[in-house]
Amino acid sequence: MANHTESEQDQDQDQDQEEDADSSQRGLNGSPQVKPSKNYMTPKGYKAMRDELLELMDNERPKIVEIVHWAASNGDRSENGDYIYGKKRLREIDRRIRFLTKRLDIAEVVDPSVHYNNDTVFFGATVTYCVVSQNSSTENTITILGVDEFDSLKGEVSWVSPIARALIKAREGDEVKLQTPAGTELIEILKVQYPKP
Repeated sequence: MANHTESEQDQDQDQDQEEDADSSQRGLNGSPQVKPSKNYMTPKGYKAMRDELLELMDNERPKIVEIVHWAASNGDRSENGDYIYGKKRLREIDRRIRFLTKRLDIAEVVDPSVHYNNDTVFFGATVTYCVVSQNSSTENTITILGVDEFDSLKGEVSWVSPIARALIKAREGDEVKLQTPAGTELIEILKVQYPKP
């Protein structure tokens, strides 16, 4: 057993701390871990996600635990469909609970109604625009929402999407450039709306 002097022990501790710090900044595969960015959400989106979490924790998970417990008491688990399905569903629920908890922990709730009657595009705005560079009179309308709450089928986009990034901080009547795979498009903002307070 080697004897370490105090300075050698201090160096060992420093090295261990550096390795811990380095490993905490790396993902499971060794790639650098990105700090979670802000998770902007509307009050409605936050409530929907919180309601889903509470439903899973208070209702669905206890029911599945009860089914698994009952199925396990019936004997052979290897061919017990209720047990196998129940354990699988339990893993899915737990995974979803972890995801929802993490997303809600970093959520920043932003109420878009504070910008009511404002003509500048911010988070939560519903924007009507047309593509000028295509000489088209076709109008498109999108609502800029959080990453976890938008639904593209309803004309909603994430605030980190290219179109949202191009529009944010622009005003009604402005023309902004949007980079697309087909090239740069010039789009004109026709109307900006926010929900009433």
